[in-house]
Amino acid sequence: MTEKKSWPELVGTNGESAKETIERENRNVKAVVLLDGSPATMDFRSNRVQVWVDGNGLVVRAPTIG
Repeated sequence: MTEKKSWPELVGTNGESAKETIERENRNVKAVVLLDGSPATMDFRSNRVQVWVDGNGLVVRAPTIG
């Protein structure tokens, strides 16, 4: 079975819950919750998923590996 690489269904959900879902569905990645607009490294990493959230902690973009 191919590991999941994108989670568009998590847009609008709680960021911390999204992080748990991502790490459960693909054990090869570490999810990091970040406030949308905050500085972050833009280097590609195949074991990282950035979960961008708004001020209410809701996911604003589809989390993807990178």
